[in-house]
Amino acid sequence: MFEPPRPSPQDPPEPTDPTEQRILREQVATLYATTVSSTAADTVIAWGLCAVLYWVLRDPLILVWLGLHAFQLLRSPLMYAYFRDPLASERSAFWARRQQRELTYYSITWGLAPWLFLPHDNMALTAVIMLVMLGLSSGGVPSVAPRWGSVLAFALPMNIGLITALLWHARDGTLTFLYLAACCAIYLAVTLHFARSQHKLLAAALKIRFEKEALAEDLARQVIATQRASEEKTRFLAAASHDLRQPLHAIALFGAVLDKTLQGRAAHIHAQRLMSAVHTLGSSLDTMLDVSRLDAGVIEARPVDVPLNAIMQALQPLFATRAEEEQLQLRLRATPLWVRTDPQLLHRMLANLIENAIKYTQYGGVVVVARARGDKVWVDVIDTGIGIEPAHLERIFDEFYQVGNAGRDRARGLGIGLSIVHRLSRLLDHPVQVRSHPGRGSRFRVELPAALPARLPAPVTSSPMHAQLPRRVLVVDDEKDIADAMSAFLASWGIASASARDEYGAAHLLDRAQSGTDPFELMICDFRLAEGADGLEAAQRLREHHAPGIPLLLLTGETSPERLQRVRDSGVPVLFKPVQADRLLQKIAELRPTTLSAGAVS
Repeated sequence: MFEPPRPSPQDPPEPTDPTEQRILREQVATLYATTVSSTAADTVIAWGLCAVLYWVLRDPLILVWLGLHAFQLLRSPLMYAYFRDPLASERSAFWARRQQRELTYYSITWGLAPWLFLPHDNMALTAVIMLVMLGLSSGGVPSVAPRWGSVLAFALPMNIGLITALLWHARDGTLTFLYLAACCAIYLAVTLHFARSQHKLLAAALKIRFEKEALAEDLARQVIATQRASEEKTRFLAAASHDLRQPLHAIALFGAVLDKTLQGRAAHIHAQRLMSAVHTLGSSLDTMLDVSRLDAGVIEARPVDVPLNAIMQALQPLFATRAEEEQLQLRLRATPLWVRTDPQLLHRMLANLIENAIKYTQYGGVVVVARARGDKVWVDVIDTGIGIEPAHLERIFDEFYQVGNAGRDRARGLGIGLSIVHRLSRLLDHPVQVRSHPGRGSRFRVELPAALPARLPAPVTSSPMHAQLPRRVLVVDDEKDIADAMSAFLASWGIASASARDEYGAAHLLDRAQSGTDPFELMICDFRLAEGADGLEAAQRLREHHAPGIPLLLLTGETSPERLQRVRDSGVPVLFKPVQADRLLQKIAELRPTTLSAGAVS
């Protein structure tokens, strides 16, 4: 059994420059990464070639060469020891030299092949041997290109062996072998030329990469650079979210039309699956939107005294099916306790904690329990999941940070849920504590201010969804697909509509409609219109000069904190794309002509 070699004073010296050290470490790791696969492929090729040649030639020298090749395979553990060496990254020069030495032995073994059994009178087998050796050379060079010494050790001996063997067969004046030797020499020269270029390119790329990483590490220590990176991240999320929300909004509206049209038919199940996929994607975008809205200060906490049990009951159906599918137990224990909080924000906070607990629990279950502690109430979300290593506890609330998900598996979310919990914790002043035991589970504790029980108001039985809908709506959107989707959706509910791409077209439609007998009863406007026009300002001008008093609903896919704050300050009702069909219909009903008061930001 081969053991990793111990460090010795005879080891080649490592580079003194930190960047050169990292380059060498990366090069060596790349070289050894293909060791197993390349050895397996070489063995299949070598033994297959020998089987064919021995079947035809019956030359015992073939078996001699096969023995040399087998001996070379016996040396493979010398290279595999790299993977068992705990100090491999610190001894890159040693492992580079060992890999180069073993490549030389390997290449010499192949270089002996044409000398031992290259046939003089069988051009077909000669061609086969040449193709195999040249193919090995050209196919293997890219995998050893990170180190120029490895390229030479791999390519030169086998090709020189082939060329000299061909020249030896040409000693009697056979021009064919002389021509083949010349072709092989040219092929070797071209291969080395491209290998040299590839080596330089890889080395330069690694150097640039590590220099940039070193610079980034220095900048990361500076507060100003950290703030700049955060702002860039927010702008990127805003732009990406907006561009994704636009087509998804149209898909959601068309899907809602299909869902309504196909009810009672066999194809209705496909419409439901489509809407389920749209809602899933919309949920991911809403998660990113929540981050921007919290950063922008758009979301304000409105604390009131609420019964904690009502929030528990609202959370239970959200995750019961998910827990059942994962074969987990989910228990939200009833409690008579009251707390002072914003119920909607606390609901979102606990929902993210429960979702995170289910996501990282494979066996057992999740329990949510509330207990009174003096003037505080503790709400514990306890799971029997994989737990969190102490080294990761400080980072679990960072955006996009997920323990054990380096491959970015989309099924495990975006890694933003706990970041939102952290933001909501600060907004609500509800501290969150974490305790975890790797392999046994975690406990997230939310500390809430206790409140005295009060009499609950009578439930409201009426719903805006059952109120009278407007008869005619003006849609202002510069994207035809979205305007068509909105018109189709409104038509499916018996609402007539007309659409305009810009402020000028909308003004023309409003003037014509207001002077007739069928005026518009609602205007739905996109926040971002063509050529960067501001939809909020355009809609306000239209309402002021062409249709005073007309209710206005703003739709937007924006997540920029500055623009979200501006929308909120305007007091105009707004929905964020992609809008769920029932939410859009509810808002339209709320803004019917008999209810002209402006709402708050949704």
